[in-house]
Amino acid sequence: MIDVRSMSHARLLALPLAFAVAASAGAAALAAPEVARADSLETLQQRIEDSGVAYDEAAQRVEELQQKIDANEQRIAEIEAQLPEKKRAASEAVRTLYKMNQGAGGIIELLLSSDDFNDVITNARYLDAVTSRSNDAVNELLSMTEELDQTRSALASEKAQAESDADAAKSAMDEAVSARQAVQEARAQQAAEEAAAAQAALEAAQKAAEEAAAQQSATFTTSSGNEAEVKVPDNTDSGSDTVEWSEKDTFVNEWAPRIDAYLSGSPLAGYGKTFAEAAWTYGVDPRFSPAISCVESSKGAVCFKSHNAWGWGSSSWDTWESAIYDHVAGLAAGYGGQLSVSAAQKYCPPTWENWYASVLSEMNSI
Repeated sequence: MIDVRSMSHARLLALPLAFAVAASAGAAALAAPEVARADSLETLQQRIEDSGVAYDEAAQRVEELQQKIDANEQRIAEIEAQLPEKKRAASEAVRTLYKMNQGAGGIIELLLSSDDFNDVITNARYLDAVTSRSNDAVNELLSMTEELDQTRSALASEKAQAESDADAAKSAMDEAVSARQAVQEARAQQAAEEAAAAQAALEAAQKAAEEAAAQQSATFTTSSGNEAEVKVPDNTDSGSDTVEWSEKDTFVNEWAPRIDAYLSGSPLAGYGKTFAEAAWTYGVDPRFSPAISCVESSKGAVCFKSHNAWGWGSSSWDTWESAIYDHVAGLAAGYGGQLSVSAAQKYCPPTWENWYASVLSEMNSI
């Protein structure tokens, strides 16, 4: 960082023009690699979102299959509990039918010995009912046995499919973690290069200002009469911890309570899990959006639009959940997903240096 408080007022007066020239040169020097990296970062960002969707879909399939497995296991247990009684009833029915068949002559005598036609009908109905109940008992046993076999077969198939989908979910999660780590490394490299370019531009500006001042003999004063200090944020020495990307549940369980503690007592209190889940979904530093909310609206206390805690355009939302997800998605798509010189310059152009420093300070407190 360059401290120019000791520079003369003439040099300070010449500094803005020289800085602009030097900054343009520094930006031009980095233009080509930034364009190439933009494509790379866009591809990496797509990897993040695709891997997250793939994991969610695989996890959903595993959950649905597990529900089917649980239902089939319960049904198997019910059938196995009922089978002994069904077997006993079927055995009794078979014995009854056997006796009836063996005693066919006796049955005919029973019908013929009836006193009148009504007795014949009554006895016939009785014999038919006995036969029907016996047949029903046997059929129930056969049906239940068949259902048991089918359910066991379905259960085995579902378990095999669940194992396959679980493997797919694990692979998708591994890819998700890898993609988030890769994009973080790419963004960190870009942020470091931005800071280095800004620092080089400032040093060139200082040198140009000194050369210009050497040709001037008059002494000028600034409008405020105060000395000035120019500083360039340095991402490589910001004191901000690197985010450790992990599986979704582990990541959310780590960051949700930290963000909740930071937002305690504010309108955004209790939304730590939402911030953490959105950050994981889009591969954004989980501290970025909460920190901006503090700088822009005192953590949602002073919003110029409904649920807009970030001073973000003219947007408004019906709920904090939708607002948080949209803001985090916007940070991923338009601001690199983490604090950097370019993100600060884009988010708050007039006073980006102060905005950068304020957001960084808040991020480091989470």
